[in-house]
Amino acid sequence: MEGMAYGAGKAGGAFNPKTFFQQPHTILRILSWFFSIVIFGSIANEGYVNRPDEAQEFCIFNRNQNVCNYGLFMGTLAFLCCLAFLALDVYFPQISSVKDRKKAVLADVGVSAFWSFMWFVGFCFLTNQWQVAKQEDNPLREGGDAARAAITFAFFSIFTWGGLTLFSVERLKSVSFEEEYQKLFTPQPPIPLI
Repeated sequence: MEGMAYGAGKAGGAFNPKTFFQQPHTILRILSWFFSIVIFGSIANEGYVNRPDEAQEFCIFNRNQNVCNYGLFMGTLAFLCCLAFLALDVYFPQISSVKDRKKAVLADVGVSAFWSFMWFVGFCFLTNQWQVAKQEDNPLREGGDAARAAITFAFFSIFTWGGLTLFSVERLKSVSFEEEYQKLFTPQPPIPLI
């Protein structure tokens, strides 16, 4: 860990894509990004169905529009959040200030914990509404695979975002001794003898 500060090398190092994509938090962030695309895409594409005798489409999850709106909104927001934090992860080694690195890592911890909780809520919401959906609301059984995919990837998202939270906490703990020592014990000018 020598030469490290808040989970990255000293500022100003060259960007190495191979090293970047092999880091566990980068892999988890890309998985979370992919899961949000699957959730959003499943609900947007096949999450709305209608009965053969109706023209208006309803949400496949117990005809509850709030469930589909929640899934679409959370999937879209998680997608954008993953992109933003991937960009921050790319830029992170260039941040020279320890205070700015700490702020970035604290933001990552908070956002990752928030998303882990929100996907837990989303998983419970999607599962409950899918469980109580009536057969007569979807007699042709359209979109069932898409609904199950959204539920499954919402479940997986709990753990990917939870893993990102744990990696961010570890990154927060990985403050180098040199920088902390310099911050705590700055050289004092010599005291003149009288």
